[in-house]
Parts: sequence; C-alpha cells; structure tokens
Amino acid sequence: MKILVVEDNPSVSSMLELFFSKEGIQGEFAADGLEGYQKYKEGSHDLLILDWMLPGMDGIALCRKIREEGNAVPIIMLTAKDSESDQVIGFEMGADDYVTKPFSPLTLMARIKAVTRRTQKAEPISNLIKTAHFTVNKETRDILKDGQEVDSLTPKEFDLLVFFLQHPKQVFSREQLLEQVWGYQFYGDERTVDVHIKRLRKKIDGGDKLFHTVWGVGYKFEEHAI
Repeated sequence: MKILVVEDNPSVSSMLELFFSKEGIQGEFAADGLEGYQKYKEGSHDLLILDWMLPGMDGIALCRKIREEGNAVPIIMLTAKDSESDQVIGFEMGADDYVTKPFSPLTLMARIKAVTRRTQKAEPISNLIKTAHFTVNKETRDILKDGQEVDSLTPKEFDLLVFFLQHPKQVFSREQLLEQVWGYQFYGDERTVDVHIKRLRKKIDGGDKLFHTVWGVGYKFEEHAI
C-alpha cells in the first residue's frame, strides 16, 4: 500500500513514517498543500492523509480540488477541529473520514484499514437499486429520486443512503452504522453519523420524512409507497 501524507508538523510526519515502515506501508510525505498536490499528480496512491491546516493550500481546498478532478481515492483528514460544523465542511468537500488530533497511530491505522476495505469490496452482481422513490446505480453512482437526478451527495452520504435503501425499515444504532458504512467499530464518533443523517435529510428528504430517529436507539429509513 502506498499512502501520501500531507502534513506540515515534522514530528507527526516522523511518527507516521516510522509506524508505516513497521506496517509495511510505503509512505510519501509533503509539508504543504501545493507540494502535496504535485506529489498526488505525479504518483499513484492508495490513500491520502491530509492535514486540515496547511501552508500553500489547506487540506480542505486540496481535498476539494482532488474531488473536482473526479478522483475517488480515499481521503482521511487530520484535524484539531472537532465541532460538527467543521466535520460537515470536511465531508462536504469529499473526505471519507477524519481523525482528530492528538491521535494514536493505532487509531489511524484502524481507519486506514476500514477505508481501504470499503474501497476494495467486490461489487455485487447487480449494481442497480430500485425502491418506491429511488433508482440508484452503484457502479456509476447515479441517483434518481422520483425521476429527478440527485447529484449533490458526498461519497459517504451516497454510501449511507445505499445502505439504508438496502435495509428498509430496519433500526440501526450509530455504532452499527459506523461499523457497516464506515467500516470501523465505535470509537466515540457517533456525531459522524448524526452529521451525515442531517445532511441527507436536508438534501433529499424534502417532505417525505425518509430518515426516522428512533429515540434511544438510532435511525431507520422508511419510504411511503407512491
């Protein structure tokens, strides 16, 4: 596995370089956003780790630029920011996951493995999902709701919607959603689920009330027949 790390803190980069070598990971490092973008363009990487605050070009701008170019390479953000609004910004720009500083290498490694497992999963025989309101092509990631195209979802919002479409009326805890959709077990990140549910409600729910909060448990997805 080859990972590009764009991080301007030398101690963090040195720690990751040492840890990667023990894990058999080929690490490439850049100290600012512009250098990181150049290395990204020149190389082929299995995953990118971007610090939020970077000189030259910050991690959010770099993430957005990569996504605008149509590259679906997994991206994990490193950030000292832990507010819900900051998480929304990261996810909206196309980040797959985030790790809040300070962090342990083992926690980051768990996230790396989870993200790569998701991207390496074999596609099922049928990539087409049809429900009362939705038609989704998992291969092309096209979404139609009541015949109208939905094109504003981030990669993780898309994955979460697909999971719910495939499991209608089932109630899932936040921990279960983290494990099934994000690919890692609960590490105190339940707000990640709440943020994504809130964004999906805003973008596609309309007056249909598709995402239901089950108090004390989690969430379920239920459509009304057309």
